This record gives sequence, structure tokens and C-alpha cells, in this order.
Amino acid sequence: MTERVTLAGLAIAKPMYDLVHDEICPGTGIDADHVWRAFADILRDLMPKNHALLARRDAMQAQIDRWHREHKDAAFDLAAYKRFLADIGYLVPEGEDFHIITRHVDPEIAKVSGPQLVVPVNNARYALNACNARWGNLFDALYGTDAIPETDGAERGKSFNPNRFAKVLEYCYDMLDQAVPLTRGSHAEVQRYRVEGGAVVADLTTGDSAGLAHLEQFVGYLADQDDEHLLVLLLCNHGLHIELEFDRTYYLGQLNPAGIKYIWMEAALTTIQDCEDSVAAVDGDDKVQVYRNWLGLMKGDLSVNVAKQGKTITRALGSDRHYTAAQGGELILPGRSLMLVRNVGHLMTTD
Repeated sequence: MTERVTLAGLAIAKPMYDLVHDEICPGTGIDADHVWRAFADILRDLMPKNHALLARRDAMQAQIDRWHREHKDAAFDLAAYKRFLADIGYLVPEGEDFHIITRHVDPEIAKVSGPQLVVPVNNARYALNACNARWGNLFDALYGTDAIPETDGAERGKSFNPNRFAKVLEYCYDMLDQAVPLTRGSHAEVQRYRVEGGAVVADLTTGDSAGLAHLEQFVGYLADQDDEHLLVLLLCNHGLHIELEFDRTYYLGQLNPAGIKYIWMEAALTTIQDCEDSVAAVDGDDKVQVYRNWLGLMKGDLSVNVAKQGKTITRALGSDRHYTAAQGGELILPGRSLMLVRNVGHLMTTD
């Protein structure tokens, strides 16, 4: 039987009480007992209203059920059914037109379209992976999936297949030509990218040079100490960023003219850290687990050790990404997806 702490008229599962007292409140300036007293005030205010709403819903559902039983043998009359629903208050007249204005909405919600992940927050590894999916390696995503067919010598295997990587490059060049086109030629022909006068210059294998067809798509870069060689080139299309990382000494960088080591794509912009559909957090122990992980995500210190290929690696939250802005100064982009939490329990009566 669950051990409980009695406070402010509440019987609180001790693991939950301890979590609030020992882990959540320290550093906030908020007394743990104040949390429970304030929570008790909220319950005293809202529980009667919630019970009344549930009772009204049950009564309304009983009326609808009875109507269908009484009319089961009659031809369906939509107009009569709508009048009935209006009479019992299920349908209400449409109100007057109105306007609503939002402020302080994150761009990932208000302005930029991108994928959203849903992940069970009780699994720390999954939660961290989803947060860090803000940026994904396009080379890995293509090479390791069936996005690239395993035909014409492009099979996946235990060892690296240069034929398959050639098809990965072909796919990537086509993506770049569509998303961030050059003024002439193809990204496949670039043997060197450089920044000159606040703009991107691409030196082609043909001996010509090209710029970006849309100058505003160049947003940032990183270069070595002498500014001679680019380490990273940051481009943008429809608010989503594309990062070309260069290293001619790396084995992948040796397989393309421009020395591209990786192509990083801004991917999962938002993540629902879920307590509902993908996991049911119902009792005290369940809730402690999800709230502890959510606390670690908010504080930024959640980590987990993962065994992989005989080694133990530590998964933690990704850091923000820092660049030199195209026109000078520093540009910082989020390294993590914007997180939302989805709770369960609004209409559940449990202990």
C-alpha cells in the first residue's frame, strides 16, 4: 500500500511529496509545503466545478442515448435531430465574430513549419533523442534507410559501401540545388565554398565561380583562425537551416570535391513530451518518473547511460549552435527542439 504524507487536507503519495521537496523546489525560492497548500486550494475551488461538468455530460449523454433508442426504427431526420441537440444544450447558437491576438509565441509554433515528434517522457533515452532531433545528419539518414534503394551495388552492409555513399551524395546535391540553388552550375560541381564580402562564393570544378541565387539564404559560417578555410557554412530555406560541415581529412570529406564531412538539417522543431497517449502515468510512482525526467529536461541536466556496441555512452541534451553571422556578429541557433508537455488526468478520478 502506498505510503502517504497528510498535508493541507491532502493524502500525498510519499514518493511524489519527496520529489517536490527534495528535487523540484530547491533553488526556486518556493517552499514545498506551500506548493501542496496552494494545490489544495485549487482542488477545493475546481473539483466541485469539475464534478458538476461531468454530471452534466453524463446527463446529456443519457438524453442522446434515449433519443436514439426511441428513434431507432424511424428514418433519420437531420433537422429534427439538430433541434433536439439544441433543446438539450448540446448545440448552441454561433456567437458573433471576434478577433484574437497572440503574443510571445515561439517561432517554431507561429512561423516555421517542421516535423513534430511525440515521445514518452518516462523513457529518458527516448526523450533526449527527441530533443536532440532538432538537428539531423542527412548523410546518416539517407545511408541507413531505404530512402536510397539497395540496387546497382548500393547495398547496405556491415562495412562502408562507397557506391551507396555516391548515391547519397547525388540525393544531397539534388536537394541543395532545389533548396539553395547557385547562380550557375550545381552544388555537385563545387570544389570549394568561401565567404567573400558577406556573400557565399562557390568555386566550381569547371573553373567558374557562382554565388547563391538568393543571397538572403546565406546566414552564417565558421572558419579557421585565419579565416582562410570554412569549417561550416550555414544556409536557410523557408526558415529551416542547412549546415554544411567541411573536413577534407575525414573519409567522407575525401569522397566529394568540396570536402563536405556532414550535412546537418534542422529537422524536428518541436517535441511533445508525452504523459498520455504513448505512456499512461497514473499512480504516484508513474508520475514521479515522468516529472523527474521533465524536471531534468527543463533544467537541462537530464542524462542517461546507454550501452552501444559493447561501449557505454552518455546521452545528454544538445547545446545551442554558435556561428559568425553572415554580416558579422554572433548568430546562435537552438540545439534542441522546442518541448511541450502533454499531461493526462483531466477527467480521471484516481488516487
